[in-house]
Amino acid sequence: MKYALNEHALNFIKDSSKETLDLLVELARIPAPSHKEEKRAEFCKNWLEKNGAKNVFIDEAKNVVYPLNCENAEEITVFMAHLDVVFNDEEEFDVVIKDGRVYAPGVGDDTANVVNLLMCAKYVTQNSLKPTQGFLFVLNSCEEGLGNLKGSKKIMETYGSRVTEFVSLDGEIGSCTHKAVGSQRYKVTVTTEGGHSYSDFGNQNAIYYLSSMIQTLYTVRAPQKAKTTYNVGIISGGTSVNTIAEEASMLYEFRSVDKDCLKQMEDFFWAVLDSYRKMNIGVSVEVVGIRPCGGEMNKEKFESFTEKNKEIIKYYYEGELDLSAGSTDSNIPLSLGIPANTVGTAKGFGAHTRGEWIEIDGMETGLKIAMTMVLTYFK
Repeated sequence: MKYALNEHALNFIKDSSKETLDLLVELARIPAPSHKEEKRAEFCKNWLEKNGAKNVFIDEAKNVVYPLNCENAEEITVFMAHLDVVFNDEEEFDVVIKDGRVYAPGVGDDTANVVNLLMCAKYVTQNSLKPTQGFLFVLNSCEEGLGNLKGSKKIMETYGSRVTEFVSLDGEIGSCTHKAVGSQRYKVTVTTEGGHSYSDFGNQNAIYYLSSMIQTLYTVRAPQKAKTTYNVGIISGGTSVNTIAEEASMLYEFRSVDKDCLKQMEDFFWAVLDSYRKMNIGVSVEVVGIRPCGGEMNKEKFESFTEKNKEIIKYYYEGELDLSAGSTDSNIPLSLGIPANTVGTAKGFGAHTRGEWIEIDGMETGLKIAMTMVLTYFK
């Protein structure tokens, strides 16, 4: 393969296996809820600087940014991995090493991928490699859940149209996300007069009307142009068993890879809410998350970019390649028509559970994939 690593890089990966594992364990301990990634961000910035990186900074979105040759570059490539995990813990996580595995919440999603990107940055820095254009190493914030891709959005706002290619390291070895699943998420709150369940019997009940609204939302026929889904994930409300609820709320989302499908779902959503307002029911809406799907793209350029990344993955991975759509940091550049892939470099199980683990031996394979992709942009 024309992108294969040279002996020097392969020896670096092999000789750094203990350092890679130690870094994984140390980083996995540090809590990093979305919007509260400060501790991990500071750790990564300090680690990069200790290993020779210059001009590293933490931006307003709490991204750790290590720019190379970006000041006057007309074209910039971005490689990122996200710092946040899905858990709200603010105390250190317990990390367990057992039977060739590392167990910790968030250890694979996305800590192992962060470690592989850091090791790539170390190799590039300590060998004084120069990028062929501008290059950004980014350890970004707010990829998970209601982080709403804040970190990725900030990078694209800062560097804009100068970004020409974008790779996010996230997920398991063998995966390559090349389509963006867009989503729109809302908190809907229904309010009524409420009252006492006996003396005020007959008053409007917010729980009843919210339940009715949910049933109505579930009558929609999802658009058939592209896979489109919808879901009510959380409902809450009421005061006690003998109280007519005066408030009840839900979290509702719909998703699709197609803009037209998202628009159809949005139109139906607002029409349903308006129908309840016409019944003199109080209905308020809070937007809790918008993730865009893909935009117009230079098809030939994007296919060439994706084929290169697929070839690199297949060279090191013997299993079947998982080329799929997903909701990742790549959504933002894809929505702007910029070639982007999200590529996995960890091997494990249990993402988004407290029993998550990764295989230690898989770190070497993952680092080879990451390193090979990174070095295609260096001379």
